[in-house]
Amino acid sequence: MSAGRQRGFTLVGLLIVAGAMGAGLAAYGQIHSHAAQREKEAELLFRGNQYRQAIESYYRKEQTYPKSLRELLQDNRYPSTMRHLRRLYAEPITGRADWGLMRTPEGGGIMGVYSPSEEEPIKTGGFAAADQHFAEAKSYKDWQFFHSPAGAAPSR
Repeated sequence: MSAGRQRGFTLVGLLIVAGAMGAGLAAYGQIHSHAAQREKEAELLFRGNQYRQAIESYYRKEQTYPKSLRELLQDNRYPSTMRHLRRLYAEPITGRADWGLMRTPEGGGIMGVYSPSEEEPIKTGGFAAADQHFAEAKSYKDWQFFHSPAGAAPSR
């Protein structure tokens, strides 16, 4: 075999190895991206439920909803300050503090929060009882965390 043909086989071999490595890295990137998205979803469920519980706690005191999320941190309706939420959380899908707010039908108070993201969720099942309606969600925007006494429907 001539030296030129050997170099040709070596070049083909290197191209095959480089292609395989590229495919492997692409697969790893996709798996890593998928795992990161699942982590964000888990964090969205945790933070959204923290807001839902805080709004419910605020509402239980006098059957009124907070006018802002800040009121959940420091409820000054009583002689001693009450805290319904430890801190304001950023929305994990977008990474910003831009939660969508679900207002009372009259538009005065905040009944809940939701993600403004239009991305399609990965998770489609295995939700807690309060979040069962998330299974049909077409985007994270449909994951709505709200407290509603019987008969009251929130508005955006």
